[in-house]
Amino acid sequence: MGQPEVEPMRHVHFIGIGGTGMGSLAGLLSARGIRVTGSDHALYPPMSTALENWGIGVDEGFRAENVRDRSPDLVVIGNVVRSDNPEAREAIDSGLKYRSFSDALYELAMADRHSIVVSGTHGKTTTTNLCAYLLKAMGRDPSFLVGGISLDFGGSFREGSGDHFVVEGDEYDTAFFDKTPKFLHYHPNTLIVTSVEFDHADIYRDLDAVKSAFRTLISRMPPSGVIIAAGGHEGVRSVIEDAPCRVIRYGLESQSYADSFDFTAKEISASEDGMDFRLAMRSEPSIQVKLPLFGRFNVENTLGALAAVSSVGLSLTETAPLLSGFQGVKRRQEIRGEERGVVVIDDFAHHPTAVAGSIEALKGRFPGRRLFAVFEPRTNTSRRRVFQKDYVQALKAADHVVVQRVAEAPIYSATGEVTDLFSVDELVADLKKANVEASGYDGVDEIVIALEAQLRAGDVVLVMSNGAFENIWEKLLRELAQKS
Repeated sequence: MGQPEVEPMRHVHFIGIGGTGMGSLAGLLSARGIRVTGSDHALYPPMSTALENWGIGVDEGFRAENVRDRSPDLVVIGNVVRSDNPEAREAIDSGLKYRSFSDALYELAMADRHSIVVSGTHGKTTTTNLCAYLLKAMGRDPSFLVGGISLDFGGSFREGSGDHFVVEGDEYDTAFFDKTPKFLHYHPNTLIVTSVEFDHADIYRDLDAVKSAFRTLISRMPPSGVIIAAGGHEGVRSVIEDAPCRVIRYGLESQSYADSFDFTAKEISASEDGMDFRLAMRSEPSIQVKLPLFGRFNVENTLGALAAVSSVGLSLTETAPLLSGFQGVKRRQEIRGEERGVVVIDDFAHHPTAVAGSIEALKGRFPGRRLFAVFEPRTNTSRRRVFQKDYVQALKAADHVVVQRVAEAPIYSATGEVTDLFSVDELVADLKKANVEASGYDGVDEIVIALEAQLRAGDVVLVMSNGAFENIWEKLLRELAQKS
């Protein structure tokens, strides 16, 4: 943008403060004693609750006077903000200093730290939290910012005095005035790549376009940098081929190219307390690991985190046993409650791969119990037909599938008009052909009533959405309690 470096400041205003990254940076700056204000549309937990707890006031709606009357030292513009946003226009046209979220985060919090960036289609939030937790447990006092609420740290950010800053590196674009991926702005010293699959169909035309973004990220790694790569994934292997720095590969023994892994999870098993596996390494004795998370995908996330902290000097013999105290992140297989013997779980899964992984994890966690998968196809990608058949494969491992019908609203796209839309009714029909009980409903209240009539003691309900889903888990628990 050609703007001068950001000077020390007293007041920062956030446009679109309700995003997990934006809200977390706002909280970090507020904790430094900087006055923080913000605006957004109606917010929902957990970020709405977090901002309130941090004492940050939020204006509902966007108005030019929110910027004009306050005259902040810096305006941070979120990537959900459009070019005609009145507050963004006021900031830019009046000559105020402004930054995208990504640039503000790097300049204000990361520039003088060793940057550990966690990238990939899946697993970023949990892996980021794992890295920060292990560094903290080993006395490294890291800083971090995560796209969720960490149960280990009681929030979504931390400012430590140590050398490391751990952050999620998202491939989504940065701002309306900067269409490059956010992760290009974090200048990683250590880069984790968990997976590379097609997603964000509103800005990427196909998988090759996604891979191109990751290849750019990898090409900019310094020669002294380290890439921690999930070697069992074809997408990851294809983007690291010309890496300019050291690459450490990790994965499960059942995956392709397992003989090339530097860190391998072997003898994986599930128990009522989590996952057990043997960590095999090329140059060190193997370690038995007990992980209080569920699912083979979380074993893989843990391998990436262990490889990353090992690369910055931690002894895994001392570090791995500390995993037993890890709590994780809200909305990742989070048990919201139990009524009438029915367990209700909230999960962030929305991409078909993540949906399949969550169902597999819960089947292992609650063996022999009926699993009801309740899914909201909410994202710009899931509302398209692009994953129509993939969702059938992802959901068919559940015993019952309930899907909310897609809202008939325009789908934003930078890649052209969207005409081929996802069909809930077709999904339900295909699941029934696969002998899976499935239903589609128009609204949350209908879903809650239908579920209450079918559920019995011992059942598990897995709710999957990357949005608020009208607090369906709370409504279902309340309905179960009232009809007990």
